[in-house]
Amino acid sequence: MCPLVVAGLVASVSAFGDQACKSTVTGDLRLEHFQSKTYGGSVTLRVWLPAGYSDSQNSKAKYPTLYMLDGQNAFDECTAFHGEHELQIDEAVTRLISEHKIPPIVVIGIDSSSKRNYEYSPYRDPMSAPGGPEPIGKQLPSFLADEVFPFVLSRYRVTDDPAQVGIGGTSLGASAALYSALNHPELFRLALIESPNLILGNGQLLRDTEFIVRAPDRIAIGVGETEVHFPNIEQYLAPLGLVESDTDPGTVKMVETLVSHLKGAYFKRPDIMFVVQAGANHSSQFWAQRMPDAIEFLYRQAEPAR
Repeated sequence: MCPLVVAGLVASVSAFGDQACKSTVTGDLRLEHFQSKTYGGSVTLRVWLPAGYSDSQNSKAKYPTLYMLDGQNAFDECTAFHGEHELQIDEAVTRLISEHKIPPIVVIGIDSSSKRNYEYSPYRDPMSAPGGPEPIGKQLPSFLADEVFPFVLSRYRVTDDPAQVGIGGTSLGASAALYSALNHPELFRLALIESPNLILGNGQLLRDTEFIVRAPDRIAIGVGETEVHFPNIEQYLAPLGLVESDTDPGTVKMVETLVSHLKGAYFKRPDIMFVVQAGANHSSQFWAQRMPDAIEFLYRQAEPAR
């Protein structure tokens, strides 16, 4: 399956099916659940805490925070989407902290539901679902602001300083993270955007950012040089009237255009790290490889408040 064309896998299931799976989580990961008024169902949060969080000497510390969409992919091979792998964020952050490249941070994984495409897309996908129902992704920023943020702040010592709070995602989750950051700059001033789906709305996110007033303070953006290079990819592209040679240059060009728009913000122009990874396609293997540098770029200047 080509995640770029299909806009991501719909269900969150173990990568190992019904087989027993040994967790690959590194560190202190806690599960939280609450009932969402926005979506009318239960939401799972995966809260990763850095070493020392529970120590008495840190009892008043408030930590820089990264909120990651598709939280089931962030930390554990056993909960990653079928056919994909974990992003190894727990391992990456543990190493970066131990090497003093970033301060201790808290990472909040927000699980997506079986209606991921519908709930994450702010605009209809004209390639994979041109005749589908109008998605409700425009509700996601309010869900984060009105439900997730208050829930986390009431239970964990995380900062509410937007300069030290990030939102991130991969693929469709990256597009949703970008949309959320643009619509709630008072919450998120950091953004981690890996292989965003910019096809949505026939390029509407590019039009949204063309005359942007304020962008996030720091943005890490990554894309593969050969995003849609997959075995048998032509079977997915042929019904759309495309061939593989049409797609990769266009995919990278769209992300380059996005970066240019963000850099041209009229106020508070952002610091951007933009990576085009040679030989990389649209998959978790390469997102995981880019995560450490992206997280270091976003959080190296952050400090816990005491």
